[in-house]
Amino acid sequence: MVRRFWVETLGCPKNQVDSDKITGLLVRDGMAAAGAPEEADLVVVNTCAFIEEARQESVDTVLELRSTAADAELVITGCMAERYGAELAEALPEADRVAGFGVPVSIGAKPSAASPSAVALPSFDLLNLPRPPAEAPWAYVKIAEGCDRRCGYCAIPSFRGPQRSRSAEAIVAEVEGLGVREAVLVAQDLASYGRDQGQGERGIIPLVESLRQQVDWLRLLYLYPSDLTDPLIDAICATGVPYFDLSLQHVSRPLLARMRRWGDGHRFAARIADIRQREPAAVFRSNFIVGYPGETEADHDALLDFVADVGLDWCGFFTYSPETGTYATTLDKEVPAELAAERRRELAEVQDEITAAKRDQLVGREVEVLVDTPGMARSYREAPEIDGIISVPEHLATGQFHTVRLTEAMGPDMVAEAGPS
Repeated sequence: MVRRFWVETLGCPKNQVDSDKITGLLVRDGMAAAGAPEEADLVVVNTCAFIEEARQESVDTVLELRSTAADAELVITGCMAERYGAELAEALPEADRVAGFGVPVSIGAKPSAASPSAVALPSFDLLNLPRPPAEAPWAYVKIAEGCDRRCGYCAIPSFRGPQRSRSAEAIVAEVEGLGVREAVLVAQDLASYGRDQGQGERGIIPLVESLRQQVDWLRLLYLYPSDLTDPLIDAICATGVPYFDLSLQHVSRPLLARMRRWGDGHRFAARIADIRQREPAAVFRSNFIVGYPGETEADHDALLDFVADVGLDWCGFFTYSPETGTYATTLDKEVPAELAAERRRELAEVQDEITAAKRDQLVGREVEVLVDTPGMARSYREAPEIDGIISVPEHLATGQFHTVRLTEAMGPDMVAEAGPS
């Protein structure tokens, strides 16, 4: 009888790529995907460890799947497994195994009775594993692993390691094999692709130019602002998807210095204005941390003003979470949780109004969309799984581009009717 598996993915798009590669490995080993966790013989939970909220969700998911799939072999992998290892195995005896990145139960030495919390080491390179063709008309493509930066709040380099870029040939081959209309490039520090190979800026731009010949849409996520050079901006605009996902985190110069990050609100606003002058149809997304140690009311007001004045299309706000071993945990002037939550709500209210107004302005326009699933589509303005969606007539073919007319806006989402045939 063929063994069946279920892979549950938590966290960021980079984790989804890892899960796809785990899936491909399990299929290669003769297993088949189950229709639901309770039908699986093996359940793999690909966890996230970025902040406390994500870690709690990972633990809750493990416990829920242990109850749902009581007879399955349950394996915890991903960031929590890599970061906490044996400690996690002892804290969650409900799991049969805790293993490093992408290590399914059939690979490596299993824990022994004498050492039940032992953690197996990967016996393969997850980053460069092949993956099966995509089921959706789009796919995330991880072009590098790890990060060389040491942002004050982030523990990722401590367990993902330094940046390790894939070869351009491997990335191009993966995109060809996925069979998608849109490729979404992801990495911890995307614009630094190839720097560890001695290429500098010469790495990401040739890669973008190569990949835009392979797919209709090419989207780049996670751009560090200091690396957003004129040639890179031109390369992104040339893809036909002028979507800029900028990792800003805050706008106060003193606070960014405490975060060990570059920039300030004036530099960010000037760069965004410059891009808009080059490409008026450009779309912008960013994320900001609220309540970082030392954040004052003046810092918060500066961020509020930036959000209101610059008018990003999409924006996320995250409350600071202290991570063991990071520089931020050594800082003074802790912001009370209640105050941080209040600041986050205030920022979200401002951004929600901006996003809704920008969507209202699109009503009546004809736009090209890619239909992801029956009745659900996106234009270049919406990154998959992150931004709003466009509801379209269900007869429009999935995986194809269509021209539609936007008829209604509902907050971040929109409704459209079929355009001219």
